[in-house]
Amino acid sequence: MGKFSIPKLGFLLLCCLAALTEATYVKYKDPKQPLGVRIKDLMRRMTLAEKIGQMTQIERTVATPDAMKNYFIGSVLSGGGSVPAQKATPETWIEMVNTMQKASLSTRLGIPMIYGIDAVHGHNNVDPNLVKRIGEATALEVRATGIPYVFAPCIAVCRDPRWGRCYESYSEDHKIVQMMTEIITGLQGGLPVHSKKGVPFVAGKNKVAACAKHYVGDGGTTKGINENNTVISWNGLLGIHMPAYFNSIAKGVATIMTSYSSWNGKKMHANHDLVTDFLKNKLKFRGFVISDWQGLDRITSPPDANYSYSVEAGVGAGIDMVMVPYNFTEFIDDLTYQVKNNIIPMSRIDDAVKRILRVKFVMGLFENPMADNSLVNQLGSQEHRELAREAVRKSLVLLKNGESADKPLLPLPKKATKILVAGTHADNLGYQCGGWTITWQGLGGNDLTTGTTILQAVKNTVDSSTQVVYSENPDAGFVKSGEFSYAIVVVGEHPYAETYGDSLNLTISEPGPTTIYNVCGSVKCVVVVISGRPVVVQPFVSSVDALVAAWLPGTEGQGVADVLFGDYGFTGKLARTWFKTVDQLPMNVGDPHYDPLFPFGFGLTTKPTHQN
Repeated sequence: MGKFSIPKLGFLLLCCLAALTEATYVKYKDPKQPLGVRIKDLMRRMTLAEKIGQMTQIERTVATPDAMKNYFIGSVLSGGGSVPAQKATPETWIEMVNTMQKASLSTRLGIPMIYGIDAVHGHNNVDPNLVKRIGEATALEVRATGIPYVFAPCIAVCRDPRWGRCYESYSEDHKIVQMMTEIITGLQGGLPVHSKKGVPFVAGKNKVAACAKHYVGDGGTTKGINENNTVISWNGLLGIHMPAYFNSIAKGVATIMTSYSSWNGKKMHANHDLVTDFLKNKLKFRGFVISDWQGLDRITSPPDANYSYSVEAGVGAGIDMVMVPYNFTEFIDDLTYQVKNNIIPMSRIDDAVKRILRVKFVMGLFENPMADNSLVNQLGSQEHRELAREAVRKSLVLLKNGESADKPLLPLPKKATKILVAGTHADNLGYQCGGWTITWQGLGGNDLTTGTTILQAVKNTVDSSTQVVYSENPDAGFVKSGEFSYAIVVVGEHPYAETYGDSLNLTISEPGPTTIYNVCGSVKCVVVVISGRPVVVQPFVSSVDALVAAWLPGTEGQGVADVLFGDYGFTGKLARTWFKTVDQLPMNVGDPHYDPLFPFGFGLTTKPTHQN
């Protein structure tokens, strides 16, 4: 027996050496190898289970290290408001993301997972350079928490303000939305010259992968009902809802999310013609297509009525990554069964995985999978707050200023004996921010984050001798007897997101209208409207001296005071039509019966004053 032991040992040694060399050099791990070579090399090593794992995106709360490892999960997300802890620090986020990432890296092939989160910034200004800088700041703040992927921008063209997501849309005019895709350049970085059309691009560790959404027609549904049906011709779809996707793809957008909505009765999540034939084949999009939250479940009505059918329809349509997000074993089991039984061809799986790996390689996720603390000071930095304040100043629209042009109320004098600030939204940071802020639906109050309310901004801005009186909902008697020089009334909508924001009446929240009548009946007043969209103001336009559309200004209320008091002039123009009554809706610029209260593109201007 002895004489055989040496060759056997030698053979084992050789095997070990070979294994070691294999571990030391693997083509797909070599950043010097061309992108195509790396993808091909990794894919030839992958089992079906590993491939389907890459196509699976699960919610943070179910993403245990075991789940990540055993199912080879490709991606994790935070649903709206899903956080590791209340008011979690960036360090807490980083630690959470890295724990999941370590589990992914410990698998046989060590493919890093990609963590995604919503970063919905709906700014109503038309300034591509400003929106690019906002994209850059957003990328840094998201990376500061250890996350490399955002579900933004929303490039919906909102054709009806009754839609609860209208504030996520830049305009009813596709040309403005197309200009605003410049935010993608801010989020991902500028495309290198000679880039191949449609290939995703993310410029390293301070940038994030972006996601153009929701493909396609989400902003055109009947009566603005969320997730509903967009009834429009092919030319209409192509002319209104599609153009911003051309720009996004040209800018190297990494991912595109399909829409819950239908086009002429066909669910977008199951639309092979539009997802595969048009987006992938015709437009040459080379990133990955991701479903919306439980997007497959909602292919059927009621949702989840026939999940295996939904998997077949959704993956078959060309969706590459599925935002499951909880019941991932059901998704994996169903898809595995369908591939093994030739219901879904292996080529469809390979197309999906190739696209997901392409994005991960391009981003440098294989070289830098772990998040670090180097950017934590970027979160809420002074520089970013100044940028947000600039965005507020530039996006405010002055709709009325005095009874006539020669008797303007604005800019307001900083020096006055006594002024009144009133309204539900004057001292409420949560209302200023709206939905998709800290939580999914948004919150009221001043405890959710740091910032400046409009009331505080007014106090910061007026002369030290000016007495500022605040009363949320004063009665007419109080106002009459108050001897106020002028009043600032801040009212609007309460926060909402998605379907919860769908509204058929579009009124200012009570007691807003009452406050307007009580205050403006007795004293010169400017009304500032905080809302995600145009709302009903026609009944009181005549009784107010000045009217400002402030949209959802966010934490930097100082930007509102900047223009009210003339430190800066009003420059903003309406990116959407302001209707007279909801009966007119939908009504968009260019329509034959166009009869708005304030037309698209309207906005009075003021000059900055220096005597203040």
